Amino acid sequence: MTTQWLKLYMPRSLYARAALILVLPVIVVLLVVAIAFLQRHLEEVTAQMTRTAAREVTLVQNVMEGAETQQQALAAARSDLAALNMTAKFLPLNQEPQIDKRRWYDFIAPQVEAEMRVLLPQMQEIALPNGHEVRLYLGTNLGTLELSFDRRRLSPTAPHQLIVTMVFFAALITTISFLYMRNQLRPITRLADAAQAFGRGRVVPYSPGGAIEVRAAGNAFVDMRARIERQIEQRTLMLSGVSHDLRTPLTRLKLGLALLPEEEAAPLLQDVDEMQSLLDAFLDFSRGTAESSPEEVEPEYWLSQIIDDAQRAGQNVELVSVEGQGTAMVRPTAIRRAVENLIGNAIRYGSRAEVSLSMTPKSLRIRVEDDGPGIPVELRTEAVKPFTRLDPARNQNQGSGVGLGLAIVADIARVHGGILRLGSSERLGGLCADIVIGR
Repeated sequence: MTTQWLKLYMPRSLYARAALILVLPVIVVLLVVAIAFLQRHLEEVTAQMTRTAAREVTLVQNVMEGAETQQQALAAARSDLAALNMTAKFLPLNQEPQIDKRRWYDFIAPQVEAEMRVLLPQMQEIALPNGHEVRLYLGTNLGTLELSFDRRRLSPTAPHQLIVTMVFFAALITTISFLYMRNQLRPITRLADAAQAFGRGRVVPYSPGGAIEVRAAGNAFVDMRARIERQIEQRTLMLSGVSHDLRTPLTRLKLGLALLPEEEAAPLLQDVDEMQSLLDAFLDFSRGTAESSPEEVEPEYWLSQIIDDAQRAGQNVELVSVEGQGTAMVRPTAIRRAVENLIGNAIRYGSRAEVSLSMTPKSLRIRVEDDGPGIPVELRTEAVKPFTRLDPARNQNQGSGVGLGLAIVADIARVHGGILRLGSSERLGGLCADIVIGR
């Protein structure tokens, strides 16, 4: 429970997590090295160099102490200034020290200023405008003395270069590592895409690759997909044979019953018709999506055709709303069978049906609502199971159903990687059935 909050901020994709694993340690190492470098190396070196420069400035001040005029003071210190590579001058009485802005990345300047103020109590101001020059303003009995010398005598030159170099090579190594890692992750994403497509009823080309473990998982997926396809094919072939074998004796029974008197043959013909209906429903359920392959369709146009066909057949059905637009990859024949089953159930148990379509960038939803008795909440799970008859909820005497209508719809939705959701219609008061599949 203590790590639940962390999951909210963690990336979801494999590439993002791999990048985080690569980048986070590099950033931590850079921070540790930078802090250690600044505190232990730069600060100590800068303090030593500052103390040396302060002693040289003190020497110049001591040489000038005995002079009575500014010119005498500068003349007395001329040889020392030349030896120390310094320049000196006195500011006019009304001139203020010129303090320019420092560079934003000059993070050593505050330490230099603090050290010099401690070592040189007479110092009024210090100017560190760039990385090449330092100007000290000292208060003397002759006026304000300006001393100028090389900045490299106070601190290392360009101390930020080490950090810039570290960041550059860290970024370079991280980029190379990520490119290599991407090649290792690509087989995993290809396997995920193939598995997701197969879960939605599509078969995309896939060949195992990558590391030994990823290749083993890929080979297992290919074998599993092949077994499932063989099972579906064998089931379809078996059911085709069963259909042929059973329809022939049923036809002979109908011919034989046609020779009997109508009153005697009527009950038997009803039994034969019920057997025919049961056989057709069972074959529709077993056939599933074997009759069609995935195609890219326009759901709005395709659903309008289904509604038009149902209206021509005398069914009271209407397309009430369409949200979103675009195309979707579905098995048209299978989805058409699912929608027709929902419309048929709605008309069988109610007086009218309303169909709506909603599309988002990731999902497609087809909703069918009716004004019938609906299905109680506690029975909705059982309603999608094969050969389930819910007599208390839906009057089976109103139709010839055998309990496979919703089961066929649920099976088709699952083949597309989706789901069939049952609820209550707020508009009509009956059943609300949603087919939700991914795009």
